[in-house]
Amino acid sequence: MNLVLPGPPAIRILTGRVRRYVEQMLPSALDMVRQLVATSSVSSPDARFDQSNRGVIDLVAEWAAELGFVVRVEALPGKAGKANLIATLGEGEDGLVLSGHTDTVPYNAERWTDDPFVVTERDGKLYGLGTADMKGFFSAALHAIARFEAGQLRRPITLLGTADEESTMDGARALAEKGERLGRYAIIGEPTGLRPVRKHKGVFYVQVRVGGKAGHASNPALGVNAIDGLQLVLAALQSWRDTIGQRYRDDDFEVPTPTLNFGRITGGDSPNRICAECALDLDIRLLPGMERPTVVAELRDVVANALRGGPWTFDVQATGAYADAFAGPSDTEFSNTVQTLCGCSAKTALFGTEAPYLAELGLQTLVLGAGDIAVAHQPDEYVTIAAIERATDVYASLIRHFCIETP
Repeated sequence: MNLVLPGPPAIRILTGRVRRYVEQMLPSALDMVRQLVATSSVSSPDARFDQSNRGVIDLVAEWAAELGFVVRVEALPGKAGKANLIATLGEGEDGLVLSGHTDTVPYNAERWTDDPFVVTERDGKLYGLGTADMKGFFSAALHAIARFEAGQLRRPITLLGTADEESTMDGARALAEKGERLGRYAIIGEPTGLRPVRKHKGVFYVQVRVGGKAGHASNPALGVNAIDGLQLVLAALQSWRDTIGQRYRDDDFEVPTPTLNFGRITGGDSPNRICAECALDLDIRLLPGMERPTVVAELRDVVANALRGGPWTFDVQATGAYADAFAGPSDTEFSNTVQTLCGCSAKTALFGTEAPYLAELGLQTLVLGAGDIAVAHQPDEYVTIAAIERATDVYASLIRHFCIETP
């Protein structure tokens, strides 16, 4: 039975009979989003907030199995309660991978209008934690896949669900380290307003610690104030920020230079004590072609020069997760085809994704999903019903082209 009728390249219209058949196999798109959002899967480098993602993995695995996928759930080494999903429909190689992360960021329930784990529908919008970033993706992807029979596929479809994208990237990193060939092309369903992202900046965090000596505040000679040293570091880093902004530039990006954000300063314990240690936490956004180790080494030199000859100690360490910059797919035909099928030109992004890890596996990769990144990580996050429906149509068009029509 052919579940997809002819139509414009980016839109496939189901008959009522076929739509009823699909709905018998899967929950409705809305019910799917409701179940996924209701299944908490927060990831965080802070153990107080970090949770398992197995509930979401198990839901998606069950739905994929209903569609005939061969399903594997792979636990992350040394990460209790964390797993990746690899589900494949069809035989052969060089197929299409549809990929999404299964975790969300932490949340502040008191800042939400409604319960973040109960999808609330208002004015065509679905509010809930992870609706846009990115549990709505799995609903769209599965319903797009359900429009086809396995027998129609000339190349396989692989559905990926990864762990801890919002914290450590350990799920995608585990896939890259394993090195398994998953296909030829990949779409990551992060929220892009359904406009493909062809390259993005990298992001990582660095902490600069400055050490001094505690003492009574009444006599500065009794100690060494770490905050005084940090002031010197801040001035030096501000100057270095300008320097790298002049050295590196890519006008494809809305912000065409690397960025260095002073995100948090901590230190001291009492006004009447000389501060013995303080720390500065930085967010650094890199352009494609910039290497993290090189940047950290240069930053360390900047701090060392700022404090040279003084009484302070210091340390510079990369902390937490990171996402490398993504220079985009090398296959221009793939990029052009996706742009044609979704009816829009590709863009760049300032946020990071798992694309570099999929690229390590040899996958030609673009980022394309429903929703707006501007509402991600925010109270009252939402995705529109229309966007999920449109994403379903677009993903179905990609499946038809890359897995059925492509020889």
